[in-house]
Amino acid sequence: MAKSHTQYICQDCGYTNPRYLGRCPTCGNWDTMVEERIEKSSPSSAASSARFNATSVPRPIQDIHSDEENRMQLKHQEFSRVLGGGLVPGSINLIGGDPGIGKSTLLLQIALEIAEQEKVLYVSGEESERQIKMRADRLQRDQAGEVSSLPSKLLLVTETNLDAILDHAAEIKPKLLIVDSIQTSYLPQLESSAGSVSQVRECASLLREYAKRTGTSIFLIGHVTKEGNIAGPRVLEHIVDTVLYLEGDRFQAYRLLRSVKNRFGATSEVGVFEMQERGMIEITNPSEAFLAERMINAPGSAIAVTMEGTRPILVEIQGLTNPTTFGNPRRTPNGIEFNRLLLITAVLTRRAGYKLTDQDVFVNVVGGLRISEPAADLAVAAAIASSVKDIPVKADTILIGEIGLSGELRMASRMSDRLGEAAKLGFKSAIIPKRLRSGGITFPKDINVIEVRSLSQALNEALVKK
Repeated sequence: MAKSHTQYICQDCGYTNPRYLGRCPTCGNWDTMVEERIEKSSPSSAASSARFNATSVPRPIQDIHSDEENRMQLKHQEFSRVLGGGLVPGSINLIGGDPGIGKSTLLLQIALEIAEQEKVLYVSGEESERQIKMRADRLQRDQAGEVSSLPSKLLLVTETNLDAILDHAAEIKPKLLIVDSIQTSYLPQLESSAGSVSQVRECASLLREYAKRTGTSIFLIGHVTKEGNIAGPRVLEHIVDTVLYLEGDRFQAYRLLRSVKNRFGATSEVGVFEMQERGMIEITNPSEAFLAERMINAPGSAIAVTMEGTRPILVEIQGLTNPTTFGNPRRTPNGIEFNRLLLITAVLTRRAGYKLTDQDVFVNVVGGLRISEPAADLAVAAAIASSVKDIPVKADTILIGEIGLSGELRMASRMSDRLGEAAKLGFKSAIIPKRLRSGGITFPKDINVIEVRSLSQALNEALVKK
């Protein structure tokens, strides 16, 4: 006879404890322990459940074909780029993001596209069929306001019971299954509520088994915590094949779909979209879009080239300095890491001779993009130096390079791709770290490359001479 007991499970790392803890001893996060009731089977039933009938057959590795996956091609090229070149049959994909950022809208657009050829089942646990239909009508509206016919192969259902969801899928046999969201799905066999650690883990595991067995592609929409991580156990991200995050400032139109895990393609790949009334519109040339509203020859503005996955993107970095009215000057970054800004301002003060100890420093990456790679250090430093001296950076110049604590510049990866993208957009010169080894790097011929060793030399070349 089965017995039940209560234990506490950390929602972030899955650590279990028989009593409540304010702080998880494994991951160190506060207020992540949640209570769950666990069914414990008797020894006889546990022993019987340990016997398995193997249905798989081990094969020699040389007999296994490693041919390229037969991917489903999509019209949304930005979405395909992030997935690695198309949708892989039998894959299970997780997409997360802040509420209202556009997750459901983006997946409904993909569902409408695939439903023109194949069956698609859209399962919602948060919205009614009528609400989804209203959104689909809005997405299918053309410039004249006319709504085109919706595909009959797109099937909608409002359901949270996973057993019922799998029954619907087994009957319909869709090519694509969308579950919105995994936190609202539950298994009636478990006593815990929907969204709990055990429910999310078991539901995702059953959906993965269904995807691998039938070849159905599955998209799961996941809620995020206030820190921006996908809610639920960390094991959820290990179960799925692909983890995508839809990022962006709610007050800006641009959205970034970022891949942080992909078993079928490159990680850290990024697709750029613009949220409009007709849904998420692809931005095929994000560099041009991010620089569209740039003011030429304005002090405090510099152009960096960042690598997002395999794509180089040109972004404008703005810097502003102002005499502080408080005892401690402020350092306020938007789009770059706070500690990175502290390092750059310290090097500017000690190695380049810029007095920033009595200046508030503000740095902003235009367009809502977040830059984590150090290759943008030189552009950030140039924007700050330009604001301090009130001298603009040369308008046709880009800056690429990592800054060291001694004031030296270090080479960034994939420099040829970065310079090639800048040349396509009409930039005439680039300031980069000096090559210590000339082999293996070729620069485009239609851009003037200025190689320097130190931050001071780079700033002398970048700022307009009065």
